[in-house]
Amino acid sequence: MSRIGKSPIDISAVTVTVSKDNLVTVKGPKGELSEQINADMVISHKDGVLTIERPTEQKRHKSLHGLSRALINNMVEGVNQGYVRELELIGVGYRVASTGNLLELTLGYSHPIYFMVPSELTLTTAMDKGKAPAIKLEGIDKQLIGQIAAKIRAFRKPEPFKGKGIRYKGEIIRRKAGKTAAK
Repeated sequence: MSRIGKSPIDISAVTVTVSKDNLVTVKGPKGELSEQINADMVISHKDGVLTIERPTEQKRHKSLHGLSRALINNMVEGVNQGYVRELELIGVGYRVASTGNLLELTLGYSHPIYFMVPSELTLTTAMDKGKAPAIKLEGIDKQLIGQIAAKIRAFRKPEPFKGKGIRYKGEIIRRKAGKTAAK
C-alpha cells in the first residue's frame, strides 16, 4: 500500500466537492482550486476527512494513488494557508524591479529581461542595501508557483565557480575550484 496514498487528508477548514467524473474542487479562505483526478481512483469523504483508494494493485494504479492524494492535499493546503517561494539574485550589478505583475530583471546581459507573472500570483521585489535583491512569489497553486519560480531561475542559473545567478532562498550551490596558477 502506498504510504502517501493511504494517509487521510483533513478537510475541516475547507469545502471539498467531488463530481461524478472525479473533478475535485476545493474552496477555502484564500480562493478556489480544481483538479481532474484519474477516474479509476475512489475518493470518499466523511467526518472532515478525505481518503483516496485505488481499485487494483496494478503498477499504474499504485503510482496514481500517491499522486492523487498529493495533488488534493496541495490544493487543500494552498487554499487554506497559501504558498510562498523566494528567490535571490547573487551577482554584482544584478537588479530586480516590478510594476504590478511585470518583472524587470537586470542580470548582466546587454538588455533587461521582462517577464509577465500570471495574475493568480502576487509578486513582491526587494532591493535592500547590503542584501541581495529578492523576489517573492505568493499564491494558492503550488504547481504554478514552482513553475514560474523555475522559469525565473532559468534566466541566469547559479554557476558553480563564483555562485552568481538566481537561486532559491536557502539553496546551497556546490562550488568548484577554479584554475590554479601554472607556475
